[in-house]
Amino acid sequence: MAELRRVLGVRGATVVGLGAMVGTGVFAAWTPALALAGGALLVALAIAAVVAALNATSTASLARVLPESGGAYAYGRAYLSRSAGVVAGYAFVLGKSASAGAAALTIGAYAWPGYERLVGIVAVAVALILDLRGIVKSVRVTAVLVAFVLVVLAALVVSAAVSEASSTPAAAALPAPSGAGLIAAAGILFVAFAGYARVTVLGEEVRNPARTIPRAMIASFVIIIVVYAVLAAVVLRAVSSGLVLSVAPLESIAGYVGSDALELLVRIGAVIAAGAVLLSLIAGIGRTLFAMGRGGDAPRALDQVSSGAGVPARAEISAAVLAALVVIVGGIGFALALSAALILIYYGVAHLAVLARVRRGDFPGLLGVSAALGLAGCLVVVVGLLVSTGALLEV
Repeated sequence: MAELRRVLGVRGATVVGLGAMVGTGVFAAWTPALALAGGALLVALAIAAVVAALNATSTASLARVLPESGGAYAYGRAYLSRSAGVVAGYAFVLGKSASAGAAALTIGAYAWPGYERLVGIVAVAVALILDLRGIVKSVRVTAVLVAFVLVVLAALVVSAAVSEASSTPAAAALPAPSGAGLIAAAGILFVAFAGYARVTVLGEEVRNPARTIPRAMIASFVIIIVVYAVLAAVVLRAVSSGLVLSVAPLESIAGYVGSDALELLVRIGAVIAAGAVLLSLIAGIGRTLFAMGRGGDAPRALDQVSSGAGVPARAEISAAVLAALVVIVGGIGFALALSAALILIYYGVAHLAVLARVRRGDFPGLLGVSAALGLAGCLVVVVGLLVSTGALLEV
């Protein structure tokens, strides 16, 4: 049976998680989220963070006892049923394909406005080539990209803090959201936190997975919460001062509070950040398809590891094709919403797996309470996204 190489430690796995989180959401989620949540943007972010934390608790607990590639796909098969695993697997594949499509469209929106789809297709192809060279090379590239993006975001935050433009009196009060709109905004922002799932599907590629996966998930999660809270405050301050966000919201803010140089830097940072997301997502989707092929729930041809770089090449090519299809048919707001809904279904299976182990006495009861709350949170946010589908198509 084909095996993957164990090459990642805590630092490398954390970088992989950050590469999946510090990207599309940071640079593209604010416009659709603000349209839905209005002045309650920070509340929506808090809801997203709580749901994500509950999801992380369940997946980290399962990863300790079953460190296999596939994440909730493997957990569903092992502790629920084969059908549950298949649902989780395809929800992950399709949801992350939507995320990858949104990342590619974000690259297009910042790099060449008006030609988002053309640029997005090229970006998917480049990301695939890099991933096919092997996980070690991808992690090194991702580490450099993440570091640069954090510097860019810091420059934007500092400029916004000292700018007179963003400190002018509010032009108009931000609208209050509906209940469904607030929950849907939380779903959009949830996509930003969903990158830690990328760590769980690397179960067969990390050293000492029982120790490495939980620590990497916690580290990447804490970092992204801080980044998003600060940026949400910057967005609210700028919009309250009269700025209207474009499909490239951080570029809008950079032009409003800073110089042309800062605006260019943000555009470059967005392209690099979304590129890091593509590297991480295509690899993660490929690993899940690899695991599903090995389990007989996807074509057996996907259960193949290349002899050179040691990666599941056929599975990653399939992942890139799915991402390219999303680029062709979707917009950024809808792609983010579709991704959120499907990934929340994926986490729902993980919560059910935890509850099954609690009933068997394998996990403590407190973990069952966390899983039950997480499952309820996933269902509520999915419903909010479905109710707000019409509004999301307009963003």
